[in-house]
Order: sequence, then structure tokens, then C-alpha cells
Amino acid sequence: MTKSVFALSMLVWCWAPSLSQETIRPRLEDLGVEIGVFKRGNLNAITDVTGVRVGHVTIVQGEDIRTGVTAIVPHNGNLFQEKVPAAIFVGNGFGKLLGATQVEELGTVETPILLTNTLNVWEVASGIVQYILSLSGNENVRSVNPVVGETNDGFLNDIRGRHVKREGAVEAIRKATSGPVEEGCVGAGTGTTCFGWKGGIGTSSRILPPTMGGFTVGALVQTNFGGVLDFAGVPVGKELGRYAFKDGLKYTGDGSCMIVVATDAPLISAQLKRVAKRAALALGRTGSAMHHGSGDYVIAFSTSTDMRFLPNVERIAPSVRFKDEELSSLFQATMEATEEAIYNSLLKATTMKGFQGREVEALPIDSLKMVLRKYGRIP
Repeated sequence: MTKSVFALSMLVWCWAPSLSQETIRPRLEDLGVEIGVFKRGNLNAITDVTGVRVGHVTIVQGEDIRTGVTAIVPHNGNLFQEKVPAAIFVGNGFGKLLGATQVEELGTVETPILLTNTLNVWEVASGIVQYILSLSGNENVRSVNPVVGETNDGFLNDIRGRHVKREGAVEAIRKATSGPVEEGCVGAGTGTTCFGWKGGIGTSSRILPPTMGGFTVGALVQTNFGGVLDFAGVPVGKELGRYAFKDGLKYTGDGSCMIVVATDAPLISAQLKRVAKRAALALGRTGSAMHHGSGDYVIAFSTSTDMRFLPNVERIAPSVRFKDEELSSLFQATMEATEEAIYNSLLKATTMKGFQGREVEALPIDSLKMVLRKYGRIP
């Protein structure tokens, strides 16, 4: 074994997450709370959209390192050679979403979408480029547009140490699977904070009935933002005494939130832009005003094989196009899945102690249930 391979194997070993606490905390569906009108998918995850895979690399080392990277892979093929239609919506632009301008200009995504912390965006992008260039069929590629989103985990993590390396990005892509998605303090959500409690990764999905096309919409979020938590229509933040502006002090905000939306509906980029806007509505439904210091972005893509951009295939327009007047059901499903994904990020996250001894508590489940009962949301 070479020295470099040995070092990478040791890093992967250090990154292995602990599931002991995460697995015993409930998801929203376990609480018996329903969001919206459409049914959840079988996994209630973004991976309910056929072909989508998710991988995490979680870095928890010593007392100060609490970070990681999460990869969302739209399909099993060579993404650079089979680009998918995509769009980006910016809620509040205080962030570093790498690759956004090319997605905006061309309406496609040509690499896996990776999420990490603010100061590791460029290292992760380097890993994506390394991965894409290594794929068979890409031998002559000379330009790659890596898409990397971020939130700032510097409260719990030694962010200036820039502990996510390019090898971690490649590892997250290679580990991506289509099964259940681990949530909470994993991957890019390892060191994040949400509404004053521990945030993290969350996911959810919705399936439209056959009369509306039977399409699936899935959302994955990296939550690291503030506000006044409204949980399924219940003022949990106020009831539990933890919310923005509580003491009347000037509040500059904290953030951010990355949202990735996938669907198998055959949408073009302009339609995906409209879908992405509806995902941002979920932030407001949960109690965020997208404050000054928050970077709130939505990336939406379609996995429909009819909509992929293939090399050496001439066509004037996509062979299939979803009717604009039928989009409303997808808008609703997107908002529902994103809202629930945010709640799941809070529910599955566990209390974490990190950088300089700081600690962020997990949302207390017993107290949450008490408030939900008070407002009649659960028996």
C-alpha cells in the first residue's frame, strides 16, 4: 500500500459516523405528523426519485473538528456526457454557490452536486473535477463546471482548518447509494445549527397520484439558519423560548440553507426554476425570513431520460415537455417535501459539542411532543 493510499484509508476510517443516537430519534412521520396533501415516497427521501444517490463523508476528530461533505448524484451514468436539466433559485445570496452562473446560463448540471462548509468549497470542487476527469469517456474534457454549495459550520467546527480535502469529496461521490439517506449530524450537516438547535441533513419526498402523472419529487436540505421555528404550524420556537429577536436586540441573522430538489418529471430548465422557487417557500413556512447573513439557495434538477443532454445528438427541442399548466401539483409537492426535510434535519440531529468547547443542543423531543399536543397536532 502506498503512503497516499494508506493516508486516505485512515481518513475514511476517522470519518465513519456514529449511528447510536441518530437512529433512535424520530423522523416527522414517526411522530404521526402529516405535512400537506400528497403521499410520502417509500423511503421518504430524495432517493425515491429513481437514479438519485446520496453519499456522506463525516469528519469528527478530536474536540474541534465537526464537518463533512454530502454528495447528491442525479443518475448512475457519466453526468458530464449525460447532463441533466437544472436551475438555481437564490433566496438570499450571502453565500458561495460555486458553478451557479453556468447552470443559470446553460440550464444543465454536469457533475454531482456537493455540499460542504464555507471555506472548503474550492477543495471540494477540486475533488469533483478530479472525479469527472477520471471517468471513462472524459479523456478529452478540458472544462468542468463543479457545483458546490455550502453553509458556515464555524460555530462548532474549526472551519479555518479546512479539514475537508479533495479526497473526501471523491469519497462522498463514490459512497453515494440509492437507499435510505442518513440524516442529522452527518456529511455537510455535521457541524450546523438551525433555529438555535442542532441542524444537519434532512430529506423527504412526495409522489403525485397517477391522475397527475405519478411523478416523484424529493428534497434534501443542509440546515444552518435562524429565525422563529414554526413546526408544522405550531409556534415551537416561541413556546420553548428559543427564537430570533427574543430579547429585542439587533439581529443580523445567521445562516445558511442549501436545498436540493430532484424530480423525474420531464421539466426544462425554465420550469425547474419555477419549481425551485416553491422550495424556498418552505423556509418561510418553518419560520425563516432569510436573514441578512443567510445564504439560501435551491438547486433543482430533472432525472427524466427524455430530457438529458447527450453528446452528438442533434435536436431543436426536448422530445418531451411537461405542460406549464400542470406544474401546480409539482409546486405543492416540492414545498411539502422541503418543509418536511427541514423538520427531519432537526429531529434526527443530536446534541453536539465542538470547537472551543461550544455545544449546541438537539431539539428536545419530549418538549416538542408536549407543544404539538397542546396545539392538537398529535394525540
